[in-house]
Amino acid sequence: MNSSSPSRSARSAAQAPVVVIAPDSFKGSLSAEEVATAIGDGIRAALPEADIRLCPIADGGEGTLDALMHAGGEICRIAARNAAGNAAQAAVGLLKNGSCVIESASVVGLTDAAGTAVAVEQRSTLGVGDCMLAMLDHGVRHFLVGLGGSSSNDGGAGLLAALGAKFYDDAGQLLAPTPHALQKLARVDVSGLDPRTKDVRIIAMSDVDNPLCGEHGATAVFGPQKGVTPEQVAALDKVLNHYAQVLEQALERKAAELPGAGAAGGLGYALLMLGAEFQSGAETVADHIGLDQALAGADWLITGEGRSDAQTLHGKAPFIASQRARRHGVPTTLLSGGIDRASLAELQGSFSGCFSIVFGPGSLQDAIGNAPELLRASAEQMARLWSTAAQAGNADRN
Repeated sequence: MNSSSPSRSARSAAQAPVVVIAPDSFKGSLSAEEVATAIGDGIRAALPEADIRLCPIADGGEGTLDALMHAGGEICRIAARNAAGNAAQAAVGLLKNGSCVIESASVVGLTDAAGTAVAVEQRSTLGVGDCMLAMLDHGVRHFLVGLGGSSSNDGGAGLLAALGAKFYDDAGQLLAPTPHALQKLARVDVSGLDPRTKDVRIIAMSDVDNPLCGEHGATAVFGPQKGVTPEQVAALDKVLNHYAQVLEQALERKAAELPGAGAAGGLGYALLMLGAEFQSGAETVADHIGLDQALAGADWLITGEGRSDAQTLHGKAPFIASQRARRHGVPTTLLSGGIDRASLAELQGSFSGCFSIVFGPGSLQDAIGNAPELLRASAEQMARLWSTAAQAGNADRN
């Protein structure tokens, strides 16, 4: 997989086709690596001679750690509190270049039943700070933080608290870094903030450009999926707005209105206050896994995700993969768990064919339970069609 691979036009038609497989995870079913493996098995069944390059991808949310680890690195297990503030274990990744990968979804994620057992106003990002602190002690100074899939709405107060910031009420009582407790916030003491945070580089991986507060902010836009009721939106948004005013006075920096501040319930805001830079999650992952190198000289790219719709075209992993492939002159096929029929016309502008793995009527649970077999079967049928078309094209040229 290097950039010196011969172009498709320079290779003989008799040579083995090069197929790059770069799917996102099928959330609630399979990791991106498992999806890629199943598709690869299906391709081999139809094209046993194919050169298959597995490049599982992600966009900063669930599966980002796994995708980056597929390209090489080490998993570290860390004692880190869950969203409810209780003791738990979290996995972070150490890449070969010394960078640390922290996936918010795996620390304070929506799918963690223990962490989401308490109401959203009682949750925090303490665990993300625990991970960062542990890796600072390990000597890490470059962090990649995936912001998708979090269950928190604390403005990143938990992260800052784990790193040494303290929140007080009017009476000087220490407050927990949760939206409920921060209603009483009067002062933030940042004198104990770990000084090493001034020497780190933090890449926040997200495609969200929302500010912290307001009608387009963290609570109003993303709160409902975390359990915020319509009646709670205004009150919780007010808490975050006041929290930001007090914190910005303490740190003498402003970030509440910056794009991305509203990501992950405001965790993006806290990272911005620490000097983080935002990057597209999918673009960052694609760079780290060497997707461009894999695409050099390739004949076909297959990508996909659990469900594709118009939002896929707004920076999601399959779209970014297709854009990379287009620059290399490689056609891309989308193979997802489900395809939104109303979005098909839009999707077809970026993919040379959009397919669902579902062969007929059935329940969602059946599709999830049989996903590996459905992926293999669908990929095999796609490869048979692709092979037939390629043979016909070669015959016409001859």
